[in-house]
Amino acid sequence: MAHPQLEIYDTTLRDGAQQEGISLTVSDKLRVAGLLDELGVAYIEGGWPGANPKDSEFFKRARSELDLRTASLTAFASTRRPRGAVEGDPQMLDLLEAETEVVCIVGKAWDYHVKEALRTDLGEGIAMAGESVDYLVRRGRRVFFDAEHFFDGYASDPGFSLAVLKAAHEAGAERLVLCDTNGGRLLHEITHTLGRVQEALPEAELGVHFHNDAGCAVASSLAAVRLGVRQVQGCVNGYGERTGNADLSTILPDLVLKMGVPVLDHVRLESLSPIARHIAEIVNIRLDPHSPYVGTSAFTHKAGLHTSALARRPDAYEHQNPAAVGNRTRMVVSELAGKTAVLSKAAELDVELTDRQAAEVLDDIKHMEHRGYHFEAADGSFELMLRRAAGWTHDFFELESYRVSTERRGGGEVMAEATVKLWIRGERIITTGEGNGPVNALDHALRGALRSRFPELDGLRLTNYRVRVLDATESTAAAVRVFIETSDGTSAWGSIGVDTDVIGASWEALADGIVVGLLRAGA
Repeated sequence: MAHPQLEIYDTTLRDGAQQEGISLTVSDKLRVAGLLDELGVAYIEGGWPGANPKDSEFFKRARSELDLRTASLTAFASTRRPRGAVEGDPQMLDLLEAETEVVCIVGKAWDYHVKEALRTDLGEGIAMAGESVDYLVRRGRRVFFDAEHFFDGYASDPGFSLAVLKAAHEAGAERLVLCDTNGGRLLHEITHTLGRVQEALPEAELGVHFHNDAGCAVASSLAAVRLGVRQVQGCVNGYGERTGNADLSTILPDLVLKMGVPVLDHVRLESLSPIARHIAEIVNIRLDPHSPYVGTSAFTHKAGLHTSALARRPDAYEHQNPAAVGNRTRMVVSELAGKTAVLSKAAELDVELTDRQAAEVLDDIKHMEHRGYHFEAADGSFELMLRRAAGWTHDFFELESYRVSTERRGGGEVMAEATVKLWIRGERIITTGEGNGPVNALDHALRGALRSRFPELDGLRLTNYRVRVLDATESTAAAVRVFIETSDGTSAWGSIGVDTDVIGASWEALADGIVVGLLRAGA
C-alpha cells in the first residue's frame, strides 16, 4: 500500500550534476531549481555547501533569488569525520551556514566501507550517524539520513546496517533513506531487504534512493512505494553518475497515471515534458528521444498498421494519453507507412491533400528513401513536401548560386568563407559570410541576405548537425546524408539533404530548416 503522503525528493542539482558531461553554473542551478518547483516536487537538493565554491554560492544566492512556492530547498553533506568531535566539524558548520530548514546527511551503512574506506571500527560508524543527526536537530534543522550502500551493507552485515539506521532514527532523523549506491541490487533483493527494515523499525519514515546500474532504478522505486515508503529520491531525466539515478520523468507519471498514487496535487504532470526538455537544454545534453513519457519519440508511430489504427482509435497503440504528460502523438513517415499516415500528418499541419496527392507523396517518399533520404526525424523537410504536394510554394528566397572556400591561416586557424546569390521577391542579393566551417559560413551568408527582410531569423538557431556516409564502399565518391535540427526556442524541427557533395547536402538541409522556421513564424 502506497504511503498516503508520498514525497518526491529531487537531487538533480547534486547527484544528477555528477553525470559525465554536466557542468552547471550557479545561474543554471537557480534556473533548474525554479523549474523543479514549478513541476511540484516536495524537496530540491541544492548541492553540498562547502564542497566547492559553486555550491556555497548557490545557497547564498538562493536566499534572495529563489522564490519557491511548492518545494523546500535542502542542503547535503556527510556525517562528521571519523574519530572527530561533531562540534566544530567543518561539514556540520557548512550545513548550518547554508541556512536551509531541511538538511540531508549521508552516512556509511556498509561494514566494508566503514572498515576499508573510513578505516575505523563499526562502533564509530554508528556513532558518526547518531551524533551528526543529533547535532543538527538540536540546532533546529529537519534532518533526512541517507544510508549509503544500505542494500549492499544489509547483505553483508544486517546487524550493523540496522544499527546505523536506529542510531539516526533515535537521534531525530525524520526520514531514513535506504540507498542502493552502486545500483546493482535486483528487484527481489530490494523488496526483501525493505521488508526486513520495516519489521525492525516499524515507526520510522523510510525513503529510497536508487541508481540505475542494473537497469532497475525505476522499478525498484515503484516497488518501494507499493511497500509504503514515505519518500522517493531521483533525478529528472535520470541524470547521475555512471548510468544515472532513478528517473523522475518516468516515476512521476507511473505513480500518478498507473498506480493512482495521490501526488497529483504536488506534481503538475502536464508540464512534465516541457520541463524535462527545458532542463535538458540547460544541462546541454540532448534528451534521449526514446525516453518514456517525455521523449519526442515516446508517442511516435511509423508502421502503417499502427498509423491507420490510430486514425480511428487514438488509444489503439498508445498506453497513455500523451497530453497527460505534456507530450503529443507524432506520425513519422517512411517506406513502411501507409496513405493514412500521410493524410494524418497533413491534417495535423492543416494541409488539405486528396487521396491521389497522398498516394503520390507516399510514392515520392519510397523513391527518396531508396536514394538515402530518411524522413523520420526530418519532420521539417517532410512538412515542406506535403505543402508542395498541395500546390504551395514559398517566396522567401530563390537560390541563384553559392560558393564556399576554406583557408588555413598563419596561426593554424582554419576559416571558411561563403558567398550566396539569392533572389528575394524580385531583388538580387549577394552576401558573404565567414565561419569556422563551410556550413557555418553558408548559414551566416544566408542569414545575412535574409535578415533585413525577415527579422524572425534572429529567433532561429541550429541545434544539431549530423553527417552520415550512406555507402562506405564508394569511398570519397559516396553520397552523404546531412541532418540539421533548427529551434525557435520553444520547438524544434529536423531537415535533411542528400548529395554526393557534403556542401550540397548541407545547403539543402539548411535551406529547408530556414524555410520551415520562417513559415512557422508567420513571415
